[in-house]
Amino acid sequence: MEKITVLGLGKVGKLAAILLHESGFQVTGLDVRLPREAVPYDVDTVDVSNAASLAAHFSGSDAVLSCLPYHLNVGIADAAHATGIHYFDLTEDVPTTRHIIELAQTSKGLMAPQCGLAPGFIGIVGASHIAQFDLCRSLRMRVGALPQNPTGLMAYSFNWSPEGVVNEYLNDCEVIEAGERKWVSSMEWLETLYIDGVKLEAFTTSGGLGTMCDTYHGLVDNIDYKSMRYPGHMTLMNFFFHELLMRERRDLAGEILVNAKPPVDQDIVYVHVAAEGEIEGRLSRKEFVRGYRPMVIAGIERTAIAWTTSASVVAVIEMVRDGHLPSAGFLKQEDIPMDIFLNTRTGAFFDQ
Repeated sequence: MEKITVLGLGKVGKLAAILLHESGFQVTGLDVRLPREAVPYDVDTVDVSNAASLAAHFSGSDAVLSCLPYHLNVGIADAAHATGIHYFDLTEDVPTTRHIIELAQTSKGLMAPQCGLAPGFIGIVGASHIAQFDLCRSLRMRVGALPQNPTGLMAYSFNWSPEGVVNEYLNDCEVIEAGERKWVSSMEWLETLYIDGVKLEAFTTSGGLGTMCDTYHGLVDNIDYKSMRYPGHMTLMNFFFHELLMRERRDLAGEILVNAKPPVDQDIVYVHVAAEGEIEGRLSRKEFVRGYRPMVIAGIERTAIAWTTSASVVAVIEMVRDGHLPSAGFLKQEDIPMDIFLNTRTGAFFDQ
């Protein structure tokens, strides 16, 4: 795998393409418009919503990475499957992933969705924790992409795709509870936690577990994923979506929220993974807790959410190229060895 096409050159896609270029790939970036600044890889304009026109650009590539909104990924995955190349994306959307799992049954290349932060890196960390126990009774995974200096009652900034945030706030969430695999509502199961003395709340959101319920049902009695926010956020979001009925107007909801809380440069990504179980007959708890801040990459300071998301997928792509992961079929994030991930050129960013 040498040539890769990156679709969508926003903050995440543009940075992912730079990291791939620095890792030795021949990169072509495609979007509806060209980047404002110079980039070290080839770029072209294309209607990224037209899967048929995109397929024509795939013929010379070994792989495609989609950094586009989740609702476009089904068509892109279909085109990659038809072309016989590897497919990677960042989606948290469950129906999209189910479609890609079906494609993978007959794929010539690797079908690897959910390669971002959550799902993605969080699943790699979670699986590595489960593996440390003789018997794991619970795995709790939390991620929060937040402003470092929040203002207002909402205490939030939309540094991630508004479509993705609305999707995860409204769609149901899969969990394993007391050994039973079930679906629960988003924005529930509220809890309080602290990281480096900062008080946070966590609540259920959709998609963060990826395929982990498939993998660990019958092996781990309790698994759930929650998003972390500053206290009070969940109550306001429930009011906005449910009492004001904005759940019925998702596109407008995203516009309102981004207009009210636009992106910030000084953000922080909190990751909190905790597993409990038995090791040699004794009850034990293992934790992975980090606060990732903006980082200078290629001479420019990148937001925490941009580099953590980009670095996660690029590290996986490096592992596929280097023969550490399969070259066909469907890739589960929990099947990615964390030690090898952290030893890649790009995955090393997370080893702070």
